Amino acid sequence: MSYDFVKELQWRGMIHDIMPDTEELLNAETVSGYIGFDPTADSLHIGSMVQIILLMHLQRAGHRPIALIGGATGMIGDPSGKSAERNLLTQEILDKNIAGVKSVISRFIDFEDGPEETRAILVNNYDWMKDFSLIDFARDIGKHITVNYMMAKDSVKKRVSGEGDGMSFTEFTYQLFQGYDFVHLYKNLNCKLQIGGSDQWGNITTGTELVRRITGGKAYALTTPLVTKADGTKFGKTESGNIWLDADKTSVYKFYQFWITATDEDAINWIKIFTFLDEKTCNDLIEQHAKDPGFRILQKRLAEEVTVMVHGQEAYETAVEASKILFSKKVSMEQWNRLDKETLLEIFEGVPQTTISKSDLEKGIEIVPFLTDVTGFLPSNSEARRALKENSLAINKEKFEDDKVVGLDDVIAGSLILLQRGKKNYFLVLVD
Repeated sequence: MSYDFVKELQWRGMIHDIMPDTEELLNAETVSGYIGFDPTADSLHIGSMVQIILLMHLQRAGHRPIALIGGATGMIGDPSGKSAERNLLTQEILDKNIAGVKSVISRFIDFEDGPEETRAILVNNYDWMKDFSLIDFARDIGKHITVNYMMAKDSVKKRVSGEGDGMSFTEFTYQLFQGYDFVHLYKNLNCKLQIGGSDQWGNITTGTELVRRITGGKAYALTTPLVTKADGTKFGKTESGNIWLDADKTSVYKFYQFWITATDEDAINWIKIFTFLDEKTCNDLIEQHAKDPGFRILQKRLAEEVTVMVHGQEAYETAVEASKILFSKKVSMEQWNRLDKETLLEIFEGVPQTTISKSDLEKGIEIVPFLTDVTGFLPSNSEARRALKENSLAINKEKFEDDKVVGLDDVIAGSLILLQRGKKNYFLVLVD
């Protein structure tokens, strides 16, 4: 598949700034373009997905993507968009983070196969920065950019003018380090384009300026708008924290829920940004959704496309099954047992719970003492009998008779029993 890279990004609303002649360059030749990923954690969250998807678009358009891991710049910390200096990472933590970030990016971009001219490349700027002495860097690189030029960048200007905690010399040098990355890639890999978020424009243009002054060549830049949520809250974060691209940090169920619960306004934007669906398909989905928003067609397709891309088809289907369970009136034992304990605990996160021994269930427990003395779900025997008379109780979402005896056959996912009174009053019994 090959298409016009810039036009593709334009209809998706993914261009914020673009240097003159960039589109012409991309249409005239095969171009190597890079995006940097600073290893501030041992994984990436969905805030980095835009950059990963941009590299994927670049390759699909017949160009060569370069993913740069900031092993050197990660030691300093990018001041862009920050009001206070980042905590400096130890080498041990940095090494762990670099390995984690490489692992995530490699799941989306193939660095081994494909035609040589478009085969993706993964680099670490520590490899070319580690041998620089301070004197060499100051003489060979620093002399090409004036302090006035560096001070004019928004990321510097705001901090120096009193916004936040000021700026250390360490952070002040960041744009030179990042700028030199562009010079190195230009000279060694014929990389002519850097892509990043709109907050990176200052750092990127420092790189294009260094390329011009050091090599006499011409480099290009393109930035994308920072993704926001319609309600003004930060994209990629929930009350429980970041939405990560690793299942061991954010479960597939929670990942799926983030997208399926998107507002209509967000879903309209995100279906274009976070999927590879073509323009007609996106517009058709938006039109269908507008006719009957209650079916949440847009959110369902968005959640499917992104979850499959990040976690695979099987994991997506499990997440859908888990979501259905939460809202189903009745769930079969077969359905329950398709899910593991961890997924069920996430579905019913925050629900009161208690733990009982598996041996307690071997002989069976009559329903009234089970609801009261054994689990504490209901406060008294009289309350339990009243609830039974009202027929408002369920075990694992299934109604039962007054003479019910709870036993091992009622255990789901190997170690849980779900009690319910009414529609929303849940209680989990963990069977140990």
